[in-house]
Amino acid sequence: MRQLFIAKLFLWLLCLPIMATANNPATLAEQAEQAELREFLKKTITSADSFDDRFDAEVWLVDMSGRLARFVKKPKQRLKMLRAIHREATKAELKPDLVLALIEVESHFNEYAISRVGAQGLMQVMPFWKNEIGRPEDNLTDIDTNLSYGCRILQFYLKKEKGNWMNALARYNGSYGKYWYPERVMNAWRKRWFVNET
Repeated sequence: MRQLFIAKLFLWLLCLPIMATANNPATLAEQAEQAELREFLKKTITSADSFDDRFDAEVWLVDMSGRLARFVKKPKQRLKMLRAIHREATKAELKPDLVLALIEVESHFNEYAISRVGAQGLMQVMPFWKNEIGRPEDNLTDIDTNLSYGCRILQFYLKKEKGNWMNALARYNGSYGKYWYPERVMNAWRKRWFVNET
């Protein structure tokens, strides 16, 4: 009888933390957000068409989401942004981690950033490009549009410079011949975004 009482007491004590948090609104909200994030991550990974396989997608998105958290607080927003960055960088034959470093330097991941000279969005694209390619209605603060422009511009400069990242980054910034900007990007890359692909 005593053993049964002790077993019931032990079981009750184990359930106490669960019962205490079950009705806590903050805990319920956190659980709901976690469930929503989990579902979003599943969809993001499943439809991460720029990845060769689902496992690579999961590893990269989870890893980069942790790194990006200091700049973008909302997990869902981070995953959406990372998926777009990976997709557009891959289309432009660029390393996504280097594009992340460039974005950190250009806008600190503020999709609505506008520089003192009028460059816009994550990759700080100059609006004159819209007219140059006959698309004046494009919104450069739209993440997908901005990444598409920025990655293609960087791809062009990288090809022009025969793969020399320092020169391509200087051209991207409009500071060709000076290396303060490429050094900032490369420092951010080494410090926060580098992915060892061995």
